[in-house]
Amino acid sequence: MNPLCYAESMIEFRHIDDIEDYLEPMDYETFWQEIKGFCLILIPREKCDADIENGVDEETVLIVLKNLARIELASILKLKWRCDVPMRTMH
Repeated sequence: MNPLCYAESMIEFRHIDDIEDYLEPMDYETFWQEIKGFCLILIPREKCDADIENGVDEETVLIVLKNLARIELASILKLKWRCDVPMRTMH
């Protein structure tokens, strides 16, 4: 990731789950404000606003945007899902 594009209040993501936890509580306006510093390639806001004006549910648009942001951030940062299942040793 280009460090010049990364938000100055750099959030440390160690797992994809951390990205989900960060994005989950955001509403539509907050999403656009918070994601700006990451310089992600997403659907342009103008297109999303137009879709909402034309009857697409805002929550649906937001779900798509959050998933795209999660995928791109995870790819850029080379993150994996947190494994909540303890590893078993074989005897």
